[in-house]
Amino acid sequence: MSISMQDVMRESGVAFGTSGARGLVTAMTDRVCYVYARSFIKYCETSYKCEHTIAIAGDLRPSTERILKALVKAGEDSAWKVVYCGRIPSPAIALYGIDKALPTIMVTGSHIPADRNGIKFNHPQGEISKKDEQGIVSQSVDFDESIFDGAGMLKSAPELPAVETEAESNYRKRYLDFFGSKALSGLTIGVYQHSAVGRDIVVGVLESLGATVKPFARSETFIPVDTEAIRKEDEDLARDFAHKDFVDAIFSTDGDSDRPLLADDTGMWLRGDVLGILAAQALGIQRIATPVSCNTSLEKCGSFEKICRTRIGSPYVIAGMESLVDSADKSVSVAGYEANGGFLLQTDLTREFADGKRTLPALPTRDALLPMIAVMVRVREERMCVVDLLKKLPKRFTLSDRLKEFPTEISKAKLVEIREQKLGKKLFGDLTAKPSRFAKPDAAGNMPAPFHGDIVSIDETDGYRMEFDSGDIVHLRPSGNAPEFRCYVETGDKERSAELLAGCMKIMGCWRK
Repeated sequence: MSISMQDVMRESGVAFGTSGARGLVTAMTDRVCYVYARSFIKYCETSYKCEHTIAIAGDLRPSTERILKALVKAGEDSAWKVVYCGRIPSPAIALYGIDKALPTIMVTGSHIPADRNGIKFNHPQGEISKKDEQGIVSQSVDFDESIFDGAGMLKSAPELPAVETEAESNYRKRYLDFFGSKALSGLTIGVYQHSAVGRDIVVGVLESLGATVKPFARSETFIPVDTEAIRKEDEDLARDFAHKDFVDAIFSTDGDSDRPLLADDTGMWLRGDVLGILAAQALGIQRIATPVSCNTSLEKCGSFEKICRTRIGSPYVIAGMESLVDSADKSVSVAGYEANGGFLLQTDLTREFADGKRTLPALPTRDALLPMIAVMVRVREERMCVVDLLKKLPKRFTLSDRLKEFPTEISKAKLVEIREQKLGKKLFGDLTAKPSRFAKPDAAGNMPAPFHGDIVSIDETDGYRMEFDSGDIVHLRPSGNAPEFRCYVETGDKERSAELLAGCMKIMGCWRK
């Protein structure tokens, strides 16, 4: 039979978000994943000149192996060779594909709960763009429906091929070749392993760079660590570990190990957008692309010659990076980062070391290891601590949270209501008023009408972002990957940001009714 990708998406509810196709595990049947993979392969056949070989990998969530087998079947039925690279980080499989000029697929739901999963596609030059996404969605696939049962599962699933270890070894080697075997010598680094697919790779890379490594909290049950909305238990765990064990920092990642978590020596996790600034400074990056939701210390620090603000999602950051490349001067360095901390390197990076120049090849997809290593190399070289680097940045504090299980159509409708009825000041004005300008009683003791913070600018690049005259920022946005309504805030004071976020989430919580 023949079926269009559009029909599969409509029937299953599994659609593209900001980082590939994602959905409930119950919706991501073998049939759905098979058609997605066949459509991607068919698109690559006509849009990219590459041999008929595809490489696949996956994270550690329970449903990943089943989906990987469906991808193997899709490759076989497309007459393509399937290379299985094992359970490795998303940037590792992307790097393998770029090096070999092959399309690749990563099975991962990243940070979302184990009842969901996803498929992330990379063409032979890197992560797919929104244009590629539309090309995949426009495909139709011919296949034998009888290979699936009534529930959409393969009646006879193939075995996974033997693991090709080159993808993992090349990813490990990437950091050693650039930074050197003594880059982190003298430093002690904790590694919060949980269920991250790169948990052992992180330990191995740090040890190869000379660090003393202390792994902890390994879990065989999948834990949805979200680097943008860090759980209290993860905060407590890092703080307790740092209190009991001396460390210079703590490393961790999300489920597919493309988003970093770096904590200082006290166990305080850094915000991903702050880590992005520190990493770009440490690497000497000249031009930066980053989403509109990220900390404005980027502009205020004055370290970068050009900055491009984008929509949220790595495809948009990649497009932003591409716009910053200087075709006439290959030495101009371009990178990007997201609020989740994932760092993307658009151009090759050459740096002078004591033993000569070394070059780090471009990797234009989210990477967790590069930003954390770069910051700690600077910490060692300048004989300081992570907190010292933070103190050098302008004082702007970003926080975020989200309403879970909040239907996307409802959150989108709410933003339309706020925009069309100009409700931003009414809803958030009291929260964002300048403390020094709060209303005071007149000579007769009468209180005037309550003072509201005034909105000085609105940005609708992605969601609805309001900047108030107090300097406070409130940004509302439906998640692109899950039924969640996200709120981002930024102020000039850490406690103030926490208070503002709590107030905003209380207001948003009322919208469930």
